[in-house]
Amino acid sequence: MIVAFSVSPSGVGVDGSPSADGSVSEAVAAAVRVVRESGLPHETSSMFTSIEGEWDEVMDVVRRATEAAGRYGSRVSLVLKADIRPGHSGQMQAKIARVEERLQG
Repeated sequence: MIVAFSVSPSGVGVDGSPSADGSVSEAVAAAVRVVRESGLPHETSSMFTSIEGEWDEVMDVVRRATEAAGRYGSRVSLVLKADIRPGHSGQMQAKIARVEERLQG
């Protein structure tokens, strides 16, 4: 499965106050660190992080990443989209390759 997700804390920050500029980059970095340390295939864009693997391992990483971001606020928002296709792996690159192939033709 491939899961694209985004986490964003709100409320007070780690030191008890919101960031002056409203940035959540420190919290997002904490979440992305969890994803990178997982060893699963992943990509991070300006809006989402995608991760590929089996259901249990992917959802565990999403949970831990959400908890990491949640330490930077009194609440956290999670947006998640999943492509569940049993028996398929390597689809993060394969799906893009199929689209690029059609764009060339």
